[in-house]
Amino acid sequence: MNAVIEQQGAEKLIVGLGKTGLSCARYLRSVNVPFGVMDSRFSPPGLGEFRREFPDVELELGGFRQARLMQAGEIILSPGVSVGTPEIAAAIEAGVPVVGDIDLFSRAVDVPVVAVTGSNGKSTVVTLLGEMARHAGVRVGVGGNLDGRASMPALDLLRTGDYALYVLELSSFQLETTQNLAAEIAVILNISEDHLDRYDNLTEYARAKQRIFRGARQVLINRDEPASEPAEASNARRWTYGLDEPDDDTAFGIRLVAGTPHLCVGRTAFAATRELALVGDHNLSNILAACALGHAVGLSLDTMTGVLREFSGLPHRCQRLRTLQDVTFYNDSKGTNVSATVHAVRSIASATTGKLVLIAGGISKDADFTPLRSVVAASAREVILIGRDAQQLADALQGCVPIRFAGDLEEAVALAFAVARSGDAVLLSPACSSFDMFRDYSHRGRVFTAAVEALR
Repeated sequence: MNAVIEQQGAEKLIVGLGKTGLSCARYLRSVNVPFGVMDSRFSPPGLGEFRREFPDVELELGGFRQARLMQAGEIILSPGVSVGTPEIAAAIEAGVPVVGDIDLFSRAVDVPVVAVTGSNGKSTVVTLLGEMARHAGVRVGVGGNLDGRASMPALDLLRTGDYALYVLELSSFQLETTQNLAAEIAVILNISEDHLDRYDNLTEYARAKQRIFRGARQVLINRDEPASEPAEASNARRWTYGLDEPDDDTAFGIRLVAGTPHLCVGRTAFAATRELALVGDHNLSNILAACALGHAVGLSLDTMTGVLREFSGLPHRCQRLRTLQDVTFYNDSKGTNVSATVHAVRSIASATTGKLVLIAGGISKDADFTPLRSVVAASAREVILIGRDAQQLADALQGCVPIRFAGDLEEAVALAFAVARSGDAVLLSPACSSFDMFRDYSHRGRVFTAAVEALR
């Protein structure tokens, strides 16, 4: 099919529309920089908004025309388009500069930036740290790749707010094109198998994450995660966190005080873990990361502790929905990879007197599901599978737990409730992405919630 071309002439070329592409267009217009837009789809997300706001801007749809890419003064690549896309790779090989929205952001920002990436926990850490900063009276912009209807891409934050601090969640897709973020402090929370439909292997995925440390003035390392260590030597100030005892004043961790576990920095205890609203070891790790980041940018321990007593987490992340006939339902639709589901199963199992009925499945992203076997065998009564790659999960779990298949999420909820016994928990934690059946993980979570609420 022939590409659709609307009007002509632009220096910078945004490749990929959607939420991020729109934020790039709005930012470039606000600073009077001419640009065009190209998308391989004929009807990409945000197309109607773009045409209303930018009727005079070149728009090319339906393919990546190589000649146009080669003519660009600079390609601004949206996260949904890989640098390995053949047309983009050819442009890079020819010397055309390729950047992303985070590069545009870092060129313009002149206040401290906290940059957070990782396979799991990013949104919790970023949102929690944002709440801590607000309670400290800091004008803070929270966004980036952060999910949620009220969240903003980094360039929208830059364009619309007057902030003294930015806290950004960054994906590996965004970091692929990030040349020099120069964050005040940066962290990789953890690395586990994810997006292997985009990356050839885990090493390549981790390499993209490592770009977050470029130019950082301070770095935070997870002592429980070797892959969080910066790969390149630097003079950045170092902080650490982990679930063990911290050994000095640059380290956050857990220490027994009068027989009770406490959050500590060095030998200074600042909160008993029993006071925290979030539960589970994975959330203890997230809390320590947020506290270390906040401490590094000047937030007081007292302010952060006050927020920890109130912050109960984000929707679709091990979210307790209801208890019906002594069966408790949990929504962990954000569990889109194997590691996240392993953590969810362990956390909910530890808080449950009975067994789990796990609902999982969707698009596998070429993941290895075998790490689920041991935790499912130890904790689950049955597994209900949905989605395109349900059979892959079934093959990986064969022999360790009874398995059933459901045609949709409503049927899965009904089946799970039917097999659950008194004291059990039903957990949606798919270990897969949602796009085979839903718009995104939050849509999946809302459908699950509605199905649970409809049970009688």
